Amino acid sequence: MLALCPRAFVPCQSKPAESVEDPLDHVGRRSLDIGVLDAEHERPAMAAGIQPVEKCRTRTADVEIPGWRRSESNPQTHAEIISSRRVRSQKARSVIVFRSNWRKIYPVALEALLRGRESFARHAWDESYTLLFEADRQAPLEAEDLEHLAFAAYLAGYDADSETVLTRAHQSYLARNEIESAARCGFWIAFELFNNGDVARGGGWVARAQRVLGETAECVVHGFLLMPAGVRRIMEGDPAAAVTLFSQAVEIGKRFGDADLIAMALHGRGRALIRLERVAEGVALLDEAMVAVTAGDVSPIPAGDIYCSVIEACHEIFDLRRAGDWTTALDRWCQLQSGLVRFRGQCLVRRAEILQLHGAWPDAIDEAQRACERLSQPPQRARGAALYQWAEILRLRGDFSKSEEMYRQAGQSGRSPQPGLSLLRLAQGEIETAANAIRNALEEAKERGLRSRLLSAHVQIMLAAQDLDAARAGANELGDIASTLDAPFLRAVSLHARGATLLASGDARGALSLLRQAVTEWDSVEAPYEAARTQTLVARACEQLGDADGASIEYGAAREVFERLGAAPDLAAMVAGTATRSASLPGNLSARELQVLRCLVTGKTNRAIADELFISEKTVARHVSNIFNKLGLSSRAAAIAYAYEHRLV
Repeated sequence: MLALCPRAFVPCQSKPAESVEDPLDHVGRRSLDIGVLDAEHERPAMAAGIQPVEKCRTRTADVEIPGWRRSESNPQTHAEIISSRRVRSQKARSVIVFRSNWRKIYPVALEALLRGRESFARHAWDESYTLLFEADRQAPLEAEDLEHLAFAAYLAGYDADSETVLTRAHQSYLARNEIESAARCGFWIAFELFNNGDVARGGGWVARAQRVLGETAECVVHGFLLMPAGVRRIMEGDPAAAVTLFSQAVEIGKRFGDADLIAMALHGRGRALIRLERVAEGVALLDEAMVAVTAGDVSPIPAGDIYCSVIEACHEIFDLRRAGDWTTALDRWCQLQSGLVRFRGQCLVRRAEILQLHGAWPDAIDEAQRACERLSQPPQRARGAALYQWAEILRLRGDFSKSEEMYRQAGQSGRSPQPGLSLLRLAQGEIETAANAIRNALEEAKERGLRSRLLSAHVQIMLAAQDLDAARAGANELGDIASTLDAPFLRAVSLHARGATLLASGDARGALSLLRQAVTEWDSVEAPYEAARTQTLVARACEQLGDADGASIEYGAAREVFERLGAAPDLAAMVAGTATRSASLPGNLSARELQVLRCLVTGKTNRAIADELFISEKTVARHVSNIFNKLGLSSRAAAIAYAYEHRLV
C-alpha cells in the first residue's frame, strides 16, 4: 500500500560503548547532530518517538549526552545510542540526539514537521502542506515526509509543488536503493499528470517506474503500473483487454493486501465491463469498490478519484439516481477534509447537473459558478465541464449572449460545447447552422454514451430543419441504446424523440401514446423541465386529434413549470404557438382544417384521414376544399408545399 503514515524516529536505546565519539564534535559534519528543545516541544517530540536522555529540572543543570554510532540495519536512517557524557545546559531544556541527514534540525523545523504529520493524519490538507513545506524549508525532509508533503500539496490544489516534491522523494528513495518506494513515487507522479491531461509526461513516468523495478520480484507497484495500461486500452476501444489487465491488478492487490490497489482495479474493471455492455456486472464492481471507499479503507487520493470516476460512469449509463446518491456521498466526504481543493470542483459540477435535472436552477447556477472558481486555481480539466453546465442553464433561461461565451470558454478548457451550442443556435433561429454543427458532432462521436447525448439534440434540430428521415434514424438509434441500458432517464429521452418524430410525421395518435409514457418516465426521475417540454408535444397531439380540453390542460401544466423555472425561451415559444393556433393561422384556417392539412402532408388519402380523425370521408373532402379556397391553392401538392413553407408541421 502507498505509505501514507509517517515513519517515526527510532527511540534511543543505550548500549555499552565499544568506542566513544563525541557528537558535539561532529555538528554539521556527521550524520548525527545535537538538537536542543524547549519544554514546549518536548511532548510532540516524545510522540514522534524521539526520546530525550534526561529532562533538566533547573536553569543550569548537567545533562547526559550519549555517544552514537551508525545502525547496521539501516545506516542511513537510524542511529543507536552507545555512550554518554555530561555537559552544561544554560537553560532548562532537554537535549535530544537524532539523525538530521547531515544537517542540524532546529526546534522550529521539528515542531513544523511533527504538526505537519499530525495534520496529515487528520486530513487537514492545506495546513499539513503549509507546515511540512516550512519544515522542508528549514531542513530538507526525508523521503517518507516528502511523500506526505507531495500528497498534501496535491489534495490542497498545489499541483506543481506536488510533482516537484514527489520527484524529490523518488530520487531520495533511489539514492537509498529503495527500489519499490522509488517506483511507487513514479506511479503517483504519472497518476497526477494523467489526471491533469499531460498524457505524454505521464507515460514517461510509467516507463521510468517500470525501468526502475527492472527484474525485481513481484511487488504491489507492479499492480499499480497495470492501471494506466488498462485505462489506455479502454481509450483505444479495447475494453476486453482492459478487463484482463485490471483483473491481474486485483489479484496482485489481494496477494499483497493492498486496499488502494484492489479498489482502483475493481473500479477499472467495472468501467471496462460497462464498455462491453455488461452493465449489471460492471455496476456491481463499482459498488464493491465504493464499499471499500466509504468504509475508509482507501487512501484519500485514490478514494477521491474513484468517487469521481464512479459518478462519471453512472452518468455514462444514465443511472442518475445512483449518480445522485454517490454525489451526495462525495460531498459528505469532501466536507470531512479541511483544506481540500482536489475533487471539490468535480463534486460541485455533478451537484449542478443533478440540481438542474430536479428543477433547482438557481442552486444549480450557484454550484456551477463555485465549481468554476474552485477549478480555476490551479486550472483543472474539469473546469470545462463546469463552464458547460453553467452555459446550459443560461441557455435554458434565455441569456443567450452569456451562454454563448460560456460555451466558448468550455471549448477552450477541453470540453466540447456540443450539443449545447447547437441547441443555442436553434433557439436563436439559426437552424441551418445548428443542423450542420450537430451533424458534424454526431459523425465524430463513436462512444455510445456520447452519441446518446448528441442524438437527443440531433432529433430536435433535424425536426426543425424538416429532415424527417434523419430525425427518424436518430430516434431509432436512441431507442436501441435505451433498450440496452434500461435506464429510466434514457427511456424518457428515447420516448420523447420517437414521439416528436411521429407527431411531425402526422401520426398524432401514435405519438400521443409514446409522449405520455415519456412524461411518466420524466416524473420517475424528478425532471420537471423535461416533463414540461414533453407535455407541450402531448398538447399538440391532443389538438391534432381534436381534444381541445386535453390540449389546454397539458399546455397549462407546462406553462406553470416554465414560469417557475424561468424558462423564457420555452414560454415565448408557447405564447407564439398559442397565438398562431388561435388567431394567426394563414387564411383563417380552423383548428380542424389545420389537422387535415397536416394529415395531407403525410400523404394520407381522404379515407385514411377520416379514420384517423373519426370523421366521415365526406367531411374530410369539405375540409380539403375549404383549405384550397382559403389559401388560394389548387392541389394537394401545393397544400403540402404551403404547410412546409409556413412551418405548419
